[in-house]
Amino acid sequence: MPKDYFNPPSLFPSQEVGFSQVVVASGARTLYLSGQTAWDAQRNLVGGSDLAAQARQAFQNVRSAVEAAGGQIDDVVSLRIYVVDYGPEKAAAVGAALRECFPGPPRPATTWIGVVSLADPGFLIEIEAIAVTD
Repeated sequence: MPKDYFNPPSLFPSQEVGFSQVVVASGARTLYLSGQTAWDAQRNLVGGSDLAAQARQAFQNVRSAVEAAGGQIDDVVSLRIYVVDYGPEKAAAVGAALRECFPGPPRPATTWIGVVSLADPGFLIEIEAIAVTD
């Protein structure tokens, strides 16, 4: 699937922190993923109170969902990452998991959003994704 990545010099260099400023994609199918958390298939919370472990599991669930729909992780063009009680001290854990899942560049366009809580009190992170496939 053809994709173009843009990181204009008028915007901060986001590649070094794990995402692209703009992704333009065209393909035959668009996949919209519900928010993925650190639950495994049996609804066990992976990682407990460890944000980095929860982030790795949530990104693995994004990968699994995309692959179940016939895509690949590099088909993901956009992410929305919700982090409970987000502060700068949490950036390393989330960023490391993001870069592990998307070792690029290129990487998806991404927005991080701090929230008070998520659907389950144990969730520390939830990730929505959009992918475009051929």
